[in-house]
Amino acid sequence: MTSRGPESGQAAALYIVMIAGVLFAALAFFVVGQAGATRNGAQSAADAAALAAGQQSRDDFKDHLLDAALDPGFLAGVFAGAEAGPAGGACAAAGTFANANRAAVTGCSALGDRWGFTVGVVSQNTVGRSVVPGTENDRATATATAVVEPRCSFSPAASTPPQSPPPASGGGPQSPTPVSPGSLACPGTGDITIDPKHLDRLPDMADLFTVRLVDN
Repeated sequence: MTSRGPESGQAAALYIVMIAGVLFAALAFFVVGQAGATRNGAQSAADAAALAAGQQSRDDFKDHLLDAALDPGFLAGVFAGAEAGPAGGACAAAGTFANANRAAVTGCSALGDRWGFTVGVVSQNTVGRSVVPGTENDRATATATAVVEPRCSFSPAASTPPQSPPPASGGGPQSPTPVSPGSLACPGTGDITIDPKHLDRLPDMADLFTVRLVDN
C-alpha cells in the first residue's frame, strides 16, 4: 500500500486555498456586477425623471403660448429658444417617474441658461449582503439633465396695419380684426400660417417642442 507523503498533504491544502480564492473572487465579481446593475437602474430612473420634468413643463406652457400667440415678438423668442416654460409641476412629475423606477428624487432644479431641468435621484434598492462588508446599505445615486427645444421656426408676417370692420349700425367703432402674426415651419408639416381665429388648430406641444437628455 502506497503511503501518502507530506507533499500530498501540502497539495491538498493548496488546492483548498485555491478553491476558496476562486469562490471569493467569483462572489466579489458578483457584487461588482450587482453594484453596476444598481447604478444603471439609478441612472435610468434619473433619465426618466428629467425627461418627465421637461415634458410636464412643456405641456404646462401651452396656455401661455396660446395667450400670446398673436405677438410676433413673443413667438420669435419662443421658437429661437429664448423663452422657458413654467417649473411649477415639473419636479412633481419627476418624482412620480423616479418612484416608478424604484428611486427617490434628491434634487430637482430648472436650468438657468436655457429651458430644462436637472434631476438627482437615489435608488431604493441596495447592493445587498455580500462578501464585501457594508454593501447591504449601499444605494446608487445619479443625475440627469433634460432640455426643451423648439422643433419649429417662426417667420413673422409682413407688417400690415390691423383691419377695422365698418361700425355697426347705430354703434361706435369696433376693435380691429386680428391678423396672423406669421407662420411656423415644422418638420414634416411645411409652413403653418397662424390663424388668429383658430389657435386651437396649432400643432400639439409635442410637435412644437422636443424634450431630450443632454450631458450634465
